[in-house]
Amino acid sequence: MPVALEKLKIVAEKIKLAKSKFVSMAVGIEKTPAFVRGKRVVKKLAVAFLSAFLLFLIVSASINIYMVCSTRKFVYDSISDLPPRYTVIIPGARVYRNNVSFVVRDRIEGGAACVKRGKGERVLISGDHGRKEYDEVNQMRKYMQKIYGIDGGIIFLDHAGFSTYETMYRARDVFRVGDAVIVTQKFHTARAVYIARKMGIDAVAYAAPELNPFSARIHASWAVREYLARVKNFFLVLFNIPPTYLGEEIPIVGDASKSWDEIE
Repeated sequence: MPVALEKLKIVAEKIKLAKSKFVSMAVGIEKTPAFVRGKRVVKKLAVAFLSAFLLFLIVSASINIYMVCSTRKFVYDSISDLPPRYTVIIPGARVYRNNVSFVVRDRIEGGAACVKRGKGERVLISGDHGRKEYDEVNQMRKYMQKIYGIDGGIIFLDHAGFSTYETMYRARDVFRVGDAVIVTQKFHTARAVYIARKMGIDAVAYAAPELNPFSARIHASWAVREYLARVKNFFLVLFNIPPTYLGEEIPIVGDASKSWDEIE
């Protein structure tokens, strides 16, 4: 009798073990399709992301090459070779409460040289004056007058030049600029000229010399930012996106004081 009972226990254990294996296999069968589907979704997402990234690289590189190559003949490193235009456009950049940044200083230096060398008759300083506590254009104007002795009567101020694109758009539509020398850093010249010429302005650029050379790290950061900015501005031009503000016309051939908010 004990032997029979022992055999019965062994059989029961085997049945229990078999049942456990069967349940495990059943659960595995149920889980496998979902797991496989999950892997497939992840793989498809990875392929889509990689494809989109490669497409962006191809499109962005093409835009950059096109913009740089198509404007190269309009960019001048030597002021002696620079053809004269009526207006000298100086795009804004960082200023401080009582001074300007080195980037702005180089642009103003180049703009003043253009006026003194007969490369321009009017100056359009365009920058960010969207807040009372931050004013690029007046700080740039004062610096240009104080340091370089440029007559304020020829300096026009664009207080809503929040970007290169808006500067050129407003130069055409608000200040009625027909031709211009754009004075800016070398890395910025292609984009500035491209936008201006697409706006119908007969523009050339003078690459402002660096009075104090910037570091390789700064040049690298400019290059990365400019690479992306060219792509953005290509589409802004393509779709003719209006600027933040337009306003009444102040022709560049008229009275410069009409563009001033501080009469001295």
